[in-house]
Amino acid sequence: MIVRLATDADIASVAALRLRAAEEDAEDAGEPITDPGYTDRFTEWWHAEKSHRRFWIAETGHPIGFCCLVLVTRMPKAGQPAGAWGYLSNFFVLPEHRDAGVGAALMSALLKYAEDLGCPRVVLTPSERAVPFYRRAGFSPAESLLLKVNATE
Repeated sequence: MIVRLATDADIASVAALRLRAAEEDAEDAGEPITDPGYTDRFTEWWHAEKSHRRFWIAETGHPIGFCCLVLVTRMPKAGQPAGAWGYLSNFFVLPEHRDAGVGAALMSALLKYAEDLGCPRVVLTPSERAVPFYRRAGFSPAESLLLKVNATE
């Protein structure tokens, strides 16, 4: 298995994995989602977002998982160094490759990157199913964050 930073050449692969994740999360889980314009919208989104996101892809001859780190640049503050923090999002491994170290390898690559950048924190909004995985990776409940959910979610 290889875990590496994804490039523009991986757009279709990441889009396909994201579609698989959406199908798994859908109300009628496992059913194909028909969305003819999805790949074009995903490609447009990728190009608009890639300046402040990093994507990792795991593959074993074909893509089997991916994750994303959104870099949030902090506003400069007098007397403190510039920096950024990370928001981990869209973590997905194909079901048939789970519990085989793929997620741990993706997580390790993402966290090393964030550490190398000097990010003081990485945050995420986990699904209930994923909480044990994130806890094993060292994440804990955030006691200093507040959340307001808008009615449109």
